[in-house]
Amino acid sequence: VQLQASGGGLVQAGGSLRLSCAAADGFSLDYYAIGWFRQAPGKEREGVSCIRVGGGGSTYYDDSVKGRFTISRDNAKKTVYPELKSLKPEDTAVYYCAAGGGVILSNIANDRAYAYWGQGTQVTVSS
Repeated sequence: VQLQASGGGLVQAGGSLRLSCAAADGFSLDYYAIGWFRQAPGKEREGVSCIRVGGGGSTYYDDSVKGRFTISRDNAKKTVYPELKSLKPEDTAVYYCAAGGGVILSNIANDRAYAYWGQGTQVTVSS
């Protein structure tokens, strides 16, 4: 599965961005959970959100983004959309999307549960 992440940019604190993660032609996201991770300079990559395939597309949010991030998926368009609101300078990072076929609640924020990765998109939040 080839993934393309986009939508990052520079935004002021309190602003919003809508990211997207699209599967390349010939690939389908129908059977994969799509996770979003971010990595800030000098920090480890962390899982921030995920939308699963089953359970009506159940979602997960890390406490650091809960209430501010909303993730949705459009399988027909083979795209997942995380919407980031009330952005803070500490949200500044490169954001990556990833697809995993064996994602369960216990590994949902573990990057080793995801086999396919997009190239990342930079989100910069100014204070």
